[in-house]
Amino acid sequence: SNFFVESYVNTTPTHYYSGVELKTATCASTDVAEVGFVGRTLLNAFNALEYGFQQNRPELVNSANSIFDTYLSSGFSPAGFFNEVVHYNRDFKEPKLSIRRQSEGVYAILNYLAYEKQHKRKHPEWEKRLKVILDSFLRLQNADGSFPRKFKDDFSIVDGTGGSTPSATLPLVMAYKYFKDKRYLESAKRTVNYLENELISKSDYFSSTLDANCEDKEASLYAATATYYLALVTKGAERAHYAELCRKAAYFALSWYYTWDVPFAEGQMLGDIGLKTRGWGNVSVENNHIDVFIFEFADVLHWLSKEFNEARFSDFAEVISTSMRQLLPYEGHMCGVSKVGYYPEVVQHTNWDYGRNGKGYYNDIFAPGWTVASLWELFSPGRAEKFLLK
Repeated sequence: SNFFVESYVNTTPTHYYSGVELKTATCASTDVAEVGFVGRTLLNAFNALEYGFQQNRPELVNSANSIFDTYLSSGFSPAGFFNEVVHYNRDFKEPKLSIRRQSEGVYAILNYLAYEKQHKRKHPEWEKRLKVILDSFLRLQNADGSFPRKFKDDFSIVDGTGGSTPSATLPLVMAYKYFKDKRYLESAKRTVNYLENELISKSDYFSSTLDANCEDKEASLYAATATYYLALVTKGAERAHYAELCRKAAYFALSWYYTWDVPFAEGQMLGDIGLKTRGWGNVSVENNHIDVFIFEFADVLHWLSKEFNEARFSDFAEVISTSMRQLLPYEGHMCGVSKVGYYPEVVQHTNWDYGRNGKGYYNDIFAPGWTVASLWELFSPGRAEKFLLK
């Protein structure tokens, strides 16, 4: 939670947790506010809010609330989408929007609204804002159920690739539950028709990340999570079908996870601190490093384990969970990062180099916004089931 304290920026129109383009050597905050993808400021705000209330830490509650309040007043484009990436020093807003960041923003806000409603706090303006985005999703969805990866505020398509489609399934299912609007459920089901036809049946999980055109772990991980969400809100043969698709996608996602420990030479930091790579996932064929992109996948694996009576799913979820805890920087165990809680991002386990330093080190620039959010979800089990089954 030290990340929430140290990275909080409140001198800009939208307050945010600085989690993008930081240097591992200083972890000094930057001017970049990013809603989803590698920034994840809205999900971090929800995590900080929930944790702040649990632990009686009003400074966390206050910073989280200020992020939600300032995004409500200053965080939207003219068409009502989230301003996904803002560079405040350059007065620059990224004009290309993405289904992935928009979806991750809506997902975070729905978690926030459901939590607030549970505690008798209402936010009708936020609800209106979300409905605008969700209805825009319905407008953006293609006839085959897919969503374009990138588009502009005028709805013109920049990148029609469908690999990010499953990221939209989660907020659509949640919005159906929260707003009791069946249009969102129908849209979610259409996304999974697309996933089944183009990704899962072909084992071709591609281009979910915003910076690569290739096979990637995140597309399969998102596909498994998307089908899990639909299985939670359906019954009978339909539920069984979604569960089967979820299992198939999860097998593919798990094929990206290491089942052995990569050796490191003496003098390479990761080897010297004893990093074991078993349980870490590789990223994509273009971004060949390991990372802690897990979010709700452990929940999916535990659910599959029960659903299909297949203990290997749960067993490996535990391997992933314990393995990913290894690099958390805390006093006396800083792992080459300069601030407590700023979990490293690009963990280089091959000679192939993402940008700087090579095997056995991290890239010198990192985005702890998403790494903190990912592990926080891992350590907050059962969120989807609580949201969708209550």
